[in-house]
Amino acid sequence: MRSSLAKRLGVTLEDSYPTSDRSDGLAAIMFDAINGCDADLTLERLYQWHEWLFPHDRWALTPIKAGQLRGEEPMQVISGRIGKETVHFEAPLREALFTELEQFIDWFNLSRTDTAVDPLLRAAIVHFWFVTLHPFEDGNGRITRALTDMALSQADNQSIYLYAMSVAILENRDQYYAILEKSQRGRLDLTSWLLWFIATLEQSLDQASDDVRSTLAKSHFWLKHNDSGLRAEQIKVLNRLLDGGENGFALGISASQYQKVAKVSKATATRHLSELLACGCIAKMPGEGRSTRYQIKYPD
Repeated sequence: MRSSLAKRLGVTLEDSYPTSDRSDGLAAIMFDAINGCDADLTLERLYQWHEWLFPHDRWALTPIKAGQLRGEEPMQVISGRIGKETVHFEAPLREALFTELEQFIDWFNLSRTDTAVDPLLRAAIVHFWFVTLHPFEDGNGRITRALTDMALSQADNQSIYLYAMSVAILENRDQYYAILEKSQRGRLDLTSWLLWFIATLEQSLDQASDDVRSTLAKSHFWLKHNDSGLRAEQIKVLNRLLDGGENGFALGISASQYQKVAKVSKATATRHLSELLACGCIAKMPGEGRSTRYQIKYPD
């Protein structure tokens, strides 16, 4: 997916992976939803997104009917073994779907300029309404998340979109399905859903802020040390430390860990770390002997 987005944006990645028709299609949807957020939503546009999501596969045993609404059979979300199924949700009947979808599209376009509707709550309602309609045979979740990002882009009115609500939703999918099911039952009281959506949006904004701070810190670090004559192995390890995450050695890196990452001998690892200490790239953390660890020393 990352490679598909990079290809769509004309960006060359350091670590590129093969793309697929489906990942390219999802990238096209995301690009159109955000970059083309000023254009009206239409049924034809939704059909196009669905076709991008499910490009023709002549080898598929049960190919998805792309670019058209689902069939007449009931659309249900079910769990449990055969004979003891639990129906969590049943979408509106097919006979009413076209009218329901037209009403949704009209509201989506008109509500954008309605000052009585909070733009963030509007995005929450967009998400809930479309995923409840479940208009397609498959891919409803992905298109719902694209519509959510589109509504948030319209609310932002910015040329650069630095956060992805869809990512935060996927990271909290168990909560998401639970609150969705609760809100779809009974009288459709959306209070709990709206509160959860705003809290999850806040989480995605916090993550985006952390990512921006991390990127700026990494940029400042390399502005200072770009001409330090560092070795390729040292640069590789420093980038791992700067990028953080699961593989970023949050507790600092030891000589043995440096040896494994850089693929050098124990003596070479010790020498490389000493050089990095001397040029101010890293700082020694508390501890002695084999427990000695090092962390990035950021510029003041």
